[in-house]
Amino acid sequence: MKRLFTAADRENSMTIEVRNVCKSFKDVDAVLNVNLRVESGEAVALLGPNGAGKTTLVEMIEGVQTPDSGEILILGKTWQSDESFLRQEIGLALQETRFQDRLTVEETLRLFASFYHLEKERTNEVLKIIQLESKRKTWVVQLSGGQRQRLALGIAILSRPRILILDEPTTGLDPNARRDLWKILEDFKATGTTLILTTHYMEEAEFLCERIVMMDQGKILAEGSLSQLLEKFSEGDLIEYAIDGTFPIERAKALSGVVSSHWKAESGQGLLTVKSISETLPDFLDLIKFSTASLTSLECRRRTLDDLFLAMSGRHLDE
Repeated sequence: MKRLFTAADRENSMTIEVRNVCKSFKDVDAVLNVNLRVESGEAVALLGPNGAGKTTLVEMIEGVQTPDSGEILILGKTWQSDESFLRQEIGLALQETRFQDRLTVEETLRLFASFYHLEKERTNEVLKIIQLESKRKTWVVQLSGGQRQRLALGIAILSRPRILILDEPTTGLDPNARRDLWKILEDFKATGTTLILTTHYMEEAEFLCERIVMMDQGKILAEGSLSQLLEKFSEGDLIEYAIDGTFPIERAKALSGVVSSHWKAESGQGLLTVKSISETLPDFLDLIKFSTASLTSLECRRRTLDDLFLAMSGRHLDE
């Protein structure tokens, strides 16, 4: 696949700038004073639960919604003065795209290609990219959910857009279909296209994007790479356990490396936040061994984005 932009293009172009943007719907503040900068060729995930403001923000970047206040610059231009130019530069793939069911996959792509005055060769290129060559003569109505999303992605990239916006592109897909779409997007990133992805799937954000922007209730809570976010906001690793019997919780809290401890006596479930699992776990297991309690479950893990989001907002990403 050909690279679309040179290194100089990427260095000299700030693709998207969102400046102090607000948007409300009746009594709901959907986006509150958001500032966001996206570099050319960067892949950015907007991560948050439903209602976080992700879709409203990208709809304003897409030109579908108009900010109540603030400013959005795309490639140095605005929707108010340069709409026709920006329509050529942005590709969109939404959570659900409606097609004409009685058109074939190839006919659908050629229809949209005609809007950009593209040759048939481009249709063939895109069919190969989205891995639907074997389905070119299949009616759209006969496609699976994952295949329909690949077709939507194909339409979005037909014109070789400089910016590709994906709004919850894999919601409702089974894990295999989701991974198929991820692989296509991973390959497409190599073209230098700027990617903005909204999602509430942690794995999706981690796999596809170098930078993660965590949103909730219309605000940006934090942003950075996965490692930066966990290093800056995480307290440590986690030991989750369940106990049957009497457990000396105060002694557990005093174990070496324990940062914090949570205990539910009624259910016998506990959570230790520790500096290092390898440091604390042996002492924790010895404590159980020499007590009257028995361990019914144990999970040791590094913190995830969901743990981080829960600590920041009080709720999970999939709520």
